[in-house]
Amino acid sequence: MTEQIVSSDIVSEMRDSYLEYAMSVIVGRALPDVRDGLKPVHRRILYAMHDQGNEHNKPYRKSARVVGDVIGKYHPHGDSAVYDAIVRMTQDFSMRIPLVDGQGNFGSVDGDAAAAMRYTEIRMEKITKDLLADLEKETVDFSPNYDGSLQEPTVLPSRIPNLLLNGSTGIAVGMASNIPPHNLAEVMTALIAYIDHEQMTLPQLMEYLPGPDFPTGGMIMGKQGIYEAYQKGRGIISIRAKSHFEKDKNGRDCIIITELPYMVNKALLLEKIANLVREKRLEGISDLRDESDRKGMRIYIQLKRDEHPEVVLTNLFKHTALQSSFGIIMLAIVDQQPKILPILQVFQLFIQHRIEVITRRTKFELKQAQAKAHILEGLTIALDDLDAVIEKIKTAENGGQAKERLIQEYGLSKEQAQAILEMKLQRLTGLEQEKIRKELAVIQELIEKLTAILNEKALVKKIIRDEFTEIVEQYGDPRRTSIEETDSTIDIEDLIKQEDMVVTISHEGYIKRCAVAEFRTQRKGGSGRLGMSTKDEDFVEEIMVASTHDFMLIFTTEGRIFSKKIYQIPLALPTSRGKAVINLLPLGENEKICAYLNVPQDATETKYITMCTRYGICKKIHLLDCSKIRSSGIRGITLKEGDRLISAQLSMGEQDLFFATRQGQSLRVHESKIRAMGRTAQGVIGIRLNAGDEVVSMEILSETQRILTVTENGYGKTTHVDSYPLSQNRGNKGVRNIQTSERNGFVVGSIAVDQSFQLLMITQKGKLIRIATDKIPTIGRNTQGVRLIRLKEDEKVIGIATVFSTEEEELDPSDALEETTEESLAND
Repeated sequence: MTEQIVSSDIVSEMRDSYLEYAMSVIVGRALPDVRDGLKPVHRRILYAMHDQGNEHNKPYRKSARVVGDVIGKYHPHGDSAVYDAIVRMTQDFSMRIPLVDGQGNFGSVDGDAAAAMRYTEIRMEKITKDLLADLEKETVDFSPNYDGSLQEPTVLPSRIPNLLLNGSTGIAVGMASNIPPHNLAEVMTALIAYIDHEQMTLPQLMEYLPGPDFPTGGMIMGKQGIYEAYQKGRGIISIRAKSHFEKDKNGRDCIIITELPYMVNKALLLEKIANLVREKRLEGISDLRDESDRKGMRIYIQLKRDEHPEVVLTNLFKHTALQSSFGIIMLAIVDQQPKILPILQVFQLFIQHRIEVITRRTKFELKQAQAKAHILEGLTIALDDLDAVIEKIKTAENGGQAKERLIQEYGLSKEQAQAILEMKLQRLTGLEQEKIRKELAVIQELIEKLTAILNEKALVKKIIRDEFTEIVEQYGDPRRTSIEETDSTIDIEDLIKQEDMVVTISHEGYIKRCAVAEFRTQRKGGSGRLGMSTKDEDFVEEIMVASTHDFMLIFTTEGRIFSKKIYQIPLALPTSRGKAVINLLPLGENEKICAYLNVPQDATETKYITMCTRYGICKKIHLLDCSKIRSSGIRGITLKEGDRLISAQLSMGEQDLFFATRQGQSLRVHESKIRAMGRTAQGVIGIRLNAGDEVVSMEILSETQRILTVTENGYGKTTHVDSYPLSQNRGNKGVRNIQTSERNGFVVGSIAVDQSFQLLMITQKGKLIRIATDKIPTIGRNTQGVRLIRLKEDEKVIGIATVFSTEEEELDPSDALEETTEESLAND
């Protein structure tokens, strides 16, 4: 034999081979048929059980026996894949209408695995017979099995639209199917309405079929996703657990979960909630228990005192699978091709399938009836001339001669003559003869009926309609999944009281918020109170005040920007340490928070964010550049090596900037001298520094403000803004702001204040004092200031902030502030 080599382009060969493989997977394994809603493995399992006679009213049989038949006769793949398919068909939390009745351990909603197939037993559910009904009446095509030794159905006759009732999930090559389950009564009622009104629109259809109905219940939030999926074949719906609030015996609020979203693993859900609480990403939960039993599901979540149940529940929906999305993809096999199907087309194709099945069944029954009538007609002819027929049979030499005589004498067919010869003598009695004639009449009437069905399409539809009505009456049950008209997500901000909060962050990276009211107003020169509990090696480094409803921009020393709401920062007592920032923000190894900006929701006039680094570099960006900040943050400024961001302020583009350095220098310059740049730019020189100096603060000024400067040894003063000349250009060294000395120490910061402000100072040991700024004297630039807080020998002020004051405070004459002037300094 001569070898022949055929040349082929490798690209074309790979493409063709891959497409053949892909179509084989799509059609032969992964996707359901639109007619019976089954993948090949499920169809073969049910057919094998039907072939075994493993009906719902028969004894259970070992699962291993069914698996063996399936893989040996029809499905030459792994036994675990077949058994997994059987297990899923038994689970009432996976299938809206289980098709297999299992006895034994078939898993649980907690994710427990089923027992081995040698231990479990199965049989078909009662409704499964409606999937296989009329299978022997040539209603569907059969094809050879994998080795050609047997025949298997290419599709089941299916009186029920299983594709919609149980849904389907399958991942093929380059495509996937994800069809949700539905309520049987609703689907069948909608099909009946569709048969009556084939031109019905989608809104009309949804009056009968409002949406999916999951076996685990839950709530579908909103109808828009359902409508899109039904209209286009694709859509996303949000499913939420069903819950309610209770009070325990101690009067604490509790959240009770009774139903979960579809395919949510309860055990993993509880583990997730516990981890979030342990990591303090979920606040307000004190206890968590699974109290589920045979009566139903019950997850018990106990709340801490004074917690809002609605807020905690909303956070649970946000961070856990108590609310999950279901992406609907109505992908199924139609005429050996995968297609995305709108719901009306699914209805149309299923009705066409039922019409074909009933037509083929009617033809089969008509053929059977005609054959039987043909025999009965021959028997009737013989009975009409019974004596002569018997005589011809008696005188014949053998059966063949008798058959020929009957055929020739009475014009019978071979089948009729053979039936006469095989007729028992018992049937020659008068009563039996009458039965034959009546049976012939009944058969002739049946033939007329079947012929009429084949000739009139309306009769076929009536049969389908009657079958659907019977199925509803027999198997219909109430809807389990409720559908909310709109997404009723609770806005947490509506439940949060508007109040000022003190936000603090320590050197080691611990952050918290607590109410301003926790810090009582003290007289000047007081000893302060503990504002944060810290370890010996830790100290409070940053402090700010903002409303709970404010939108906060968080700036890091590396120039990145994050966003948070104030109420999202952990609430804690003034003496508590707070929460590690690393648990709130994805910070780098040496990255720390350097600035917070309070951005009210109605701050429409603010246009820019102005930033400053320790090396005096200044940069201005548009606030709109920070309107969409991802969870990983965005780049706000590109820093030089060794530099770090120390301040960020909101501005309107028409204000003065005030820079203050650690060695007591300052510069006032108009904001217009610095143009707006892109987020990744480096910026320009704002103030030029002396050797060893660095910028400690930058402020946005107004004409009525004073500059409050505080040094690390607890001294400070206020100075009128007008005392600082407005520089014509940026990038110079500026003027003296405050005298720094061994007595004063270096400058901690400078803040622009009004008469109604109060000053908050905090030390590295966590001590905090609150003083009205109008009690701090206003003196010149080149002075050392007065004592604001009494410190211990090893204590330093490391942070300052301001609070808007609403209270009038009387000055105690015996508690006068100590003022230090140039003259007194000279006397020292």
